[in-house]
Amino acid sequence: MRTPFLLVNFKAYPEALGPKAVELAKACAKVAEETGISLGVAPSALDLALVAKSVRLPVFAQHLDPVETGKATGWIPPEAALPAGAVGTIVNHSERKVAWEEMRDLIARCRELGLEVVVCADDVAEAETAAKLGPDYIAVEPPELIGGDVSVTSAKPEVITRAVERIRTTNPKVHVLCGAGVKTGRDVAKALELGTVGILLASGVVKAKSPEKALRDLAKGLVREA
Repeated sequence: MRTPFLLVNFKAYPEALGPKAVELAKACAKVAEETGISLGVAPSALDLALVAKSVRLPVFAQHLDPVETGKATGWIPPEAALPAGAVGTIVNHSERKVAWEEMRDLIARCRELGLEVVVCADDVAEAETAAKLGPDYIAVEPPELIGGDVSVTSAKPEVITRAVERIRTTNPKVHVLCGAGVKTGRDVAKALELGTVGILLASGVVKAKSPEKALRDLAKGLVREA
């Protein structure tokens, strides 16, 4: 991903499943093309391939498993993401936590395959631990603010600045994202001021009355820094 960027997580919201996932992805692609911002999307596993074929955007899986191909019914090995069109994956979201060993193994597997990894961390301590594993990005998201109306950049800016400092000290190659409650261009600009290279967000776009309008507002925060 070209930084700074927005990564829109579709989660399993009804507004972003099936045909609606493609519709939302096309809105994201339109805004990215017209504003010049870097923007990626993370649809559900069942919609990933269709979305990847429908838009020219980086597409991330919401979750992958560090399992080998073969006897793995119900699991999603990293090798399955590549032909589907994914460029990377999210892992350890607060809604889909994984063990440290799983995270370690998945990052290693994805590195071999050329897939980017965004590790989610609830707090500074978890972010510092994750940095030791060498993912491409760590998204710092206090779970109590996810889906809320108050951005982490205003509610807990010190969490972001401390996480940036700890991550850079632990592994300067890891880039920092933030999320939780981010809904406006002002929130995005503040996040970049705090040392991050982008935003991982969901409801602020997916559940907006006009996702395109919400994206254009968010884009202003990136353009300001571009």
